[in-house]
Amino acid sequence: MTTTSTAGTRPDDVRRHNRAALLRRLHVHGPSTRATLATDLGLNRSTIKALVDGLAEDGLVEERVPAQRSGAGRPSLLVLPQPQAAVVLAIDIRVERAGMALVGIGGEILGRGGWNIRSTTNDPREVFTKIVDTAGPLIDELGVQPVAAGVSVPGVVRHADGFVHEAPNLHWTDIPLGAWLSRALQLPVHMGNDAELGAVAEHLRGTARGYDDLVYISAEVGVGGGVISNGVSLRGAGGHHVGEVGHMVVRPQGRQCYCGAHGCWETEVGERALSRALGLDEDSPVGAIVHELRLLAADGEIPDKLTEFGDWLALGLTNVVNLLCPQLVVLGDLFTALPPAVVEHLEAVVRERSLMSRALTGTRVATSALGTDAKLLGAAELAFETVLADW
Repeated sequence: MTTTSTAGTRPDDVRRHNRAALLRRLHVHGPSTRATLATDLGLNRSTIKALVDGLAEDGLVEERVPAQRSGAGRPSLLVLPQPQAAVVLAIDIRVERAGMALVGIGGEILGRGGWNIRSTTNDPREVFTKIVDTAGPLIDELGVQPVAAGVSVPGVVRHADGFVHEAPNLHWTDIPLGAWLSRALQLPVHMGNDAELGAVAEHLRGTARGYDDLVYISAEVGVGGGVISNGVSLRGAGGHHVGEVGHMVVRPQGRQCYCGAHGCWETEVGERALSRALGLDEDSPVGAIVHELRLLAADGEIPDKLTEFGDWLALGLTNVVNLLCPQLVVLGDLFTALPPAVVEHLEAVVRERSLMSRALTGTRVATSALGTDAKLLGAAELAFETVLADW
């Protein structure tokens, strides 16, 4: 990436842009030498020195001798981001549980909390109150005031105004959660769809590092998808996320979905469907489902009871790959507990049946490296987008 100025650009704007680019580089990729930063950012060493010195004076970075040395001579100093120099509040709202964390520059989780929220109504005001009540003690414990907040929600979210337009699994419609939280926390609050933010986190810090085209498929009560295309989140009209793959109809005469359609993909591969496949009650807790999957994984074979479930999962994944042409599909949430043999079989089936996978010489299918933290870290990255640009 070249960050040199062009005619008519003010020097202060160039310096601010270069400073933000350097800080972003450290935030995403971690400690680096000045020489590497100069190469990666397309800047000369004197400019890098001035930027690093300025960031160090502001307490955002520091330089250290690397812990492990290689070769003779004096080692190059590493430039490291200071996690507590800029901290954001990340919130992940789910149907059964909510999580919260304070995350510093570099993606380090400095403190966290969580609570069960499932009720008959999932009253948004109760969830809002619990977020505010939990955030205060967490912030006081760390002793660092966050500069922004990011929120992950399972539903259709308006990025521009922080509205939860529709979250059927939560029974929420047109809830101004962003505005509520911004007023109560006295912070800029940024909101996004949970699967989209899971894709962002996997792209920057998880299984999908190094991939610019990927799809993240998560399974909780429902099934959602997040899409990274050419290195950025793919969005549709009005800035809405793209990836309501759970409502792709795969079995028109199948079970009725809460969206009103019949035979949506998530009725065949969502949490309830997985419980049925395992011989469990449909309302079994997530822990019981994961425990059963881990027992099956110990055999090293594809369990017979997951054969039909795997067929429906492969069908949907093949459709997704044909439509979006990703290099990688990352399976998140409950899907991370699937036996490895099942995941390997899914990849083989997608490679065989998908035209686009064959064109790519084989789309990979892998499980999330971040697990249940993916959406939480994605919410943090959403908050960091503007924070890092302003430092």
